[in-house]
Amino acid sequence: MAMVAQHHRERENSSGSISKHLDSGKYVRYTAEQVEALERVYSECPKPSSLRRQQLIRECSILCNIEPKQIKVWFQNRRCREKQRKESTRLQSVNRKLSAMNKLLMEENDRLQKQVSHLVCENGYMRQQLQTAAVPTGDASSESAVTTPQHSLRDANNPAGLLSIAEETLAEFLSKATGTAVDWVQMPGMKPGPDSVGIFAISQRRGGVAARACGLVSLEPSKIAEILKDRPSWFRDCRGQEIFTMFPAGNGGIIELLHTQIYAPTTLAPARDFWTLRYTTSLENGSLVVCETSLSGTGAGPSATSASQFVRAEMLPSGYLIRPCDGGGSIIHIVDHVNLQAWSVPEVLRPLYESSKVVAQKMTISALRYIRQIAQETSGEVVYGLGRQPAVLRTFTQRLSRGFNDAINGFNDDGWSILNCDGAEDVVVALNSAKNLTADASVVPLLGGVLCAKASMLLQNVPPAMLVRFLREHRSEWADFTVDAYAATSLKSSTCSYPVTRPTRFTGTQIIMPLGQTIEHEEMLEVVRLEGHGDAFSSRDVHLLQMCSGVDENAVGACSELIFAPIDEMFPDDAPLLPSGFRIIPLDSKSVKFCLGDAQDVLTSHKTLDLTSSLEVGPASSRGAENTGSSYSARAVLTIAFQFPYESNLHDNVATMACQYVRSVISSVQRVATAISPSGLSPTAGPKVSPVSPEAQTLTHWICQSYSYHVGTELLRSESIGSDSVLKTLWHHQDAILCCSLKAQPVFIFANQAGLDMLETTLVSLQDIALDKIFDDAGRKALSSEFSKIMQEGFAYLPGGICMSTMGRHISYEQAIVWKVFAAEENSSVHCLALSFVNWSFV
Repeated sequence: MAMVAQHHRERENSSGSISKHLDSGKYVRYTAEQVEALERVYSECPKPSSLRRQQLIRECSILCNIEPKQIKVWFQNRRCREKQRKESTRLQSVNRKLSAMNKLLMEENDRLQKQVSHLVCENGYMRQQLQTAAVPTGDASSESAVTTPQHSLRDANNPAGLLSIAEETLAEFLSKATGTAVDWVQMPGMKPGPDSVGIFAISQRRGGVAARACGLVSLEPSKIAEILKDRPSWFRDCRGQEIFTMFPAGNGGIIELLHTQIYAPTTLAPARDFWTLRYTTSLENGSLVVCETSLSGTGAGPSATSASQFVRAEMLPSGYLIRPCDGGGSIIHIVDHVNLQAWSVPEVLRPLYESSKVVAQKMTISALRYIRQIAQETSGEVVYGLGRQPAVLRTFTQRLSRGFNDAINGFNDDGWSILNCDGAEDVVVALNSAKNLTADASVVPLLGGVLCAKASMLLQNVPPAMLVRFLREHRSEWADFTVDAYAATSLKSSTCSYPVTRPTRFTGTQIIMPLGQTIEHEEMLEVVRLEGHGDAFSSRDVHLLQMCSGVDENAVGACSELIFAPIDEMFPDDAPLLPSGFRIIPLDSKSVKFCLGDAQDVLTSHKTLDLTSSLEVGPASSRGAENTGSSYSARAVLTIAFQFPYESNLHDNVATMACQYVRSVISSVQRVATAISPSGLSPTAGPKVSPVSPEAQTLTHWICQSYSYHVGTELLRSESIGSDSVLKTLWHHQDAILCCSLKAQPVFIFANQAGLDMLETTLVSLQDIALDKIFDDAGRKALSSEFSKIMQEGFAYLPGGICMSTMGRHISYEQAIVWKVFAAEENSSVHCLALSFVNWSFV
């Protein structure tokens, strides 16, 4: 009986423990006070640790009757609800985008069907004319369906006449935006979709060049119109926009008479200006329209003195059609149709003024990208560095671009005047005594002004993106630290010594700190710290604010730029900026059909340097054939401008120094261009070059043999090699494989294609990249802790982590393998270290 009773008690205890366990897992109904307390903790830490949950129960009396496991379940459910909410919001946003894009594509399809019907009718009419053999002469129907009336400026004094012009402009613009007035052709490389910038098309007409875009933007129509009407805020080439007259139209719209000035992109061409009528109105369907057209004639508009430095260009009916979308956002149609008077520029530059693609890149795409950038900044999707607001950083990029354009153009009304320093015509020196860069108004300024040395040159078969990347990553190849320190010190104080240029280069370290980038990464803003040496001008580091664009060969952009300016290390919002830099504008290769001698004659007459002779590194026979040929694979115009502050009594010395420095930069660029120019390749071959030297083949065998010796497995599978060489197989290996030297400061000496892509560099510039610069702190600590093991055992595995490319982009990798590479099969001496980054990707 005792045993039975004991067994009964054990069953009761077991049943009680099970019941207690089940009770602890039951759903707990929390009070409002408990939920509020948990929400406060969740806002601080969505995933608290076990210790944190136990601490919460001890410190919060209202949660003392809840088990830690139940608290853990609450946080799990809360994170799940948050994830579901975000996913629901994302799906709703995607659904709205898809619906709007579907509507946009249906409208585009309707327009194309109308265009097909129109072409069928024209085809039938032409067939009938051919059959009857009656060829009409002077038939007005053979002209374009859309012509721009030439408006006399006497209408500018007549509001009724201006309203008539405005209504004609509106009708013609709408026919271009949504109708068949222009035979639009889709721009190559731009595909529509919910995540794309928009749908782009271009057209070439007798009256000028045209570009069209339509896309979805998550802003209201009135906000979009306000942004786009302020052209200097988004169009970098716009110097200024002045409203001369503004009055309301009878239908509730607004008519404005504008004078717009456009910078010249290079020193070889004059600037442009437009005298236009702008009409803003609403349509019956709720759409908002802003259209614009040129007014012709003489006698009104800006004064002849202010317009003397400009060539009057013509704007044919253009503008913006903005329609609200259901659920928020807007669909926008943009049309830019201009005649830039290409006759006024040298023949080598005319492709820039006769290309619809260039108009699309500089104006149409830029407008749509800027609006999308503002929309994402408003929604909080854009993250910037150093705690700066997007508007502040955007202002910095605008100031850099505007200051660089001012230096290139050198307008008289800004105070610029040409100084002939030594009679040479290759480098132009201009003075501006009206500029005062002293930041502190209480300090008596001793600076005499600003001096600019600038030059332009023709490049052949040099990829612009590749050249700008090299100039950005390897400042030591062309810059002089003394000059950088001089410019930086001049901005901090009211006086400084005059620098004497010398052939020495900057030998310190360059550190690039990203600040922000546009949504498509086509433009980057960053701070560059030059860790210098003790110098007569500055014993501290030099900081530069730098803007870089057009570094991706596959991106759609009008040019590649590297613009920088010295800035105080405190990085104030109102810091004075004196921009200098490089601009490389690719020329349309299909239009460049003249021999090198003609191009050189044209450019020399316009104070231009020609680097093409030094870029031709092929055989003499091939060069001779090219000189007598009719076309070249790829050409670009490079413009260099450097600005220097000067004191009134030292402007001659500074001018001489500026000329010498710019010529030294030109010489360096010439040497770099020669090195990176893919000689003998077509422009579509790209800059990627496979290492085929005997040294590279030998190193490849050493890498594979050492890996097999240390790790015990083959780096390259034998079935993957086949008939191809080991070098070719390693070159195309999916993992990033790099080799670095065994020195006090290890630098890379070899990389396969994946390694170059990961570091975003080239074989030419690879040797200037230090090993410790690509790792973050955790990666450097892991490599340092395993280094002794690598040297003793021959290899080590590093955990996954984050490293950084030369462009400042973060890279994640699953694992890294490091091993010693022996210089010979007898495994006697170590030649270098090899690293393999497994499953890497950009973050």
